[in-house]
Amino acid sequence: MALTAPPEAQALLLDLQRIDTELQRIAHRARTLPEQARLDELTALSPSVREALVERENALDDARLELSRVESDVELVEKRIARDEGLVQQSSSVKDIAGLEHEVASLKTRLADLEEIELAIMEKVETLESEVADARSALAAHETAVAAATQARDEALGTLARDRDNQSADRADVAGRIPADLLALYEKQRERYGVGASHLRARISSASGVELTGNDLAAVRAAAPDAVILCPDSNAILVRTAESGL
Repeated sequence: MALTAPPEAQALLLDLQRIDTELQRIAHRARTLPEQARLDELTALSPSVREALVERENALDDARLELSRVESDVELVEKRIARDEGLVQQSSSVKDIAGLEHEVASLKTRLADLEEIELAIMEKVETLESEVADARSALAAHETAVAAATQARDEALGTLARDRDNQSADRADVAGRIPADLLALYEKQRERYGVGASHLRARISSASGVELTGNDLAAVRAAAPDAVILCPDSNAILVRTAESGL
């Protein structure tokens, strides 16, 4: 037996379809949030930003360790120079004094070389300290951007969730006023074809965008007002109203 339903019940399907279309839009928006895309972009950059800081910190640690070794060498050479110069003052042997003075001269040459190396490393440490500070600032700025992007994403999702809840509540209200068999057919067609109800306006089906002509138009005109008919192009329930142009 062909399904029938009062025209006003069929008209409710248009409200239901409008709500379902909005729910689909909300779901699509949630899947394609630009706020989520921005957060994903920033999150993908996080490892490289952190690695840049770790790399600079490791380089600074190595340079400081190298400086510490050179400073120890400088201190050791200075002590040996002081010791040998003290021995020169105390010695009365011309041979011993000559040997000590030669060693002192060699040590002072070594000390000059070490001090030059020490100065170069100190400059390197200073440069690396500046780079570490910049890297820490960059990481802090990145983390701030991630936090802001996370908040923006959460706020956008919250807005969508509220919209979805409101639409779902409206849907439940509308669906509750539609006869069960008509609602079941709507759900079936929507699941199969993506659209459950189509408004026939000026003889054009809103679901397909196609104008009904010929036999299709004649069949619709001949159908009883309470007959439930399907759009020949979209397979959605074709809802007739005063705007249908029949």
